[in-house]
Amino acid sequence: MSKCYEAPDWRQYSMDYHEPHKELEPIEKEIAIVAAALNVLQGSAIIPKTEYDHEKMLAHRRLVRDTFEIPWTAISPRVQRLLYAISATAQPRTLIAAGIFCGNTFISCAGAAVGAGACYRAQRLVGVEIDPERAEMARRNLAKIDPGGVTEIRCEDAVKTAKEFEGKIDMLYLDADGGPERGKGIYQDILEAAYDRLPSGAIVLAHNSVNCSGRLQHCLAFVRDSAHMRESVNVIIDGEGVEVSAK
Repeated sequence: MSKCYEAPDWRQYSMDYHEPHKELEPIEKEIAIVAAALNVLQGSAIIPKTEYDHEKMLAHRRLVRDTFEIPWTAISPRVQRLLYAISATAQPRTLIAAGIFCGNTFISCAGAAVGAGACYRAQRLVGVEIDPERAEMARRNLAKIDPGGVTEIRCEDAVKTAKEFEGKIDMLYLDADGGPERGKGIYQDILEAAYDRLPSGAIVLAHNSVNCSGRLQHCLAFVRDSAHMRESVNVIIDGEGVEVSAK
């Protein structure tokens, strides 16, 4: 079953991908929009609660702003807060983030357990990027805030990572690109490779649920089928969208 949360102004809310730290709205509005989305996720029993530490979230944001090299990103401030809040409330012990580019998407999910925004202890947080130069940039960025810590950057195909991962995957973040043939359709391949390692309650986050919905049709159909995932909500707070599902 699929549900949807739409921010009233999601079509008007937009960012310059090359200015990731630019403030787009009053912080109170950003918090309220994300809170409304979290309420829907809690109501669907995807996350256990909606409360998280707003000051730690802002500390996380400042740390990323001050230390990360980000050539560009499609992660808007709203989505950055949403991903942080989901991790802060669900507190996944293990995470695979597929398609992390420079590491900004990865740290948006992992930031609740790493650096200035940490509010719980995780066991294993794995970011996967197939492009060697991008993977190296991600390593440099993560080393600045998590030296010798719980995060790990792998330069390989995320399907391989998911298939060979030992143990349970409490959270799976999908933002990879399979190239001209597969594009964002690669999400489905990664999800199928990881599926048997997702325990009950595991959360799957699929970025681009709005602007790439065509390429994601098989993945979205899969997570919205109750035979595979218990609940799924399309969270539309900007033009990209995030499908949030629980097994």
